[in-house]
Amino acid sequence: MMGMRIDHLLLPVSDPTAVAAYFGEVLQLPSDGNCLHVGYSTLQLVPAGPLPVGGVHLAFNVPHNRFTQATAWLDERATRQRNAEGQEHFTFEGRWDSESIYFTGPDDLILELIARRRLPASNRTGPFHGSEITGISEVGLPAADVAATRAAIEASFGLQPLSTPTPYFAPMGDDEGLLIVVDATRRWFPEKRWLPNGQGLQVRLGGVQAGGVLEDAALGWRVQTALPAPRRPTAATAPAAARPAAGRTGRTAG
Repeated sequence: MMGMRIDHLLLPVSDPTAVAAYFGEVLQLPSDGNCLHVGYSTLQLVPAGPLPVGGVHLAFNVPHNRFTQATAWLDERATRQRNAEGQEHFTFEGRWDSESIYFTGPDDLILELIARRRLPASNRTGPFHGSEITGISEVGLPAADVAATRAAIEASFGLQPLSTPTPYFAPMGDDEGLLIVVDATRRWFPEKRWLPNGQGLQVRLGGVQAGGVLEDAALGWRVQTALPAPRRPTAATAPAAARPAAGRTGRTAG
């Protein structure tokens, strides 16, 4: 059964042509101009203009039985991020049942390859290729109040947390797609160098209840399904406390 998917992500960047070249040449993703095809997802790059860049987190799903090959492939083209203890390969147990490596992209994007063991294996063999990335698995959404934003996402899209949420971190969705709601004052795992940034992010979801729209005017992001909703709940006006919010191990930091 298909879960929640990130069908389309609009990402403001400093130079769409240069960033598209990075994803095309380094990560081997096909493109149509400034629209990149990431498995079942589309990543659309637009000029950031006055909006800040940096601090945006994206994760990409890769088949779990190809993770060793994907790691070798990435090591040939990027430098992995490490935590304070020097660890650069992360295994997450419990509901995550996954393993990840992180790296830095253009505009200080915090990028991640993640292999989730519950998703289907691949029949590919040999060296890994970027075409094996199956989709955008995660996008980070900063929030001033994580609990309120989590409640607003549940009400708008019918999504539940993948793992137990904390006051700082709530992963909303499932193995195929997650909205990573993180405290806007908490720096991204694993290097903890960048604060979360969601300015100008526009996310379109598939596989969820139709008609939902949620936006955080203060922190600048918007999430919706393919069909517009007649009413537009916002993170600032959602149930009792839903002002903007936001971080994952086992997973409790992003």
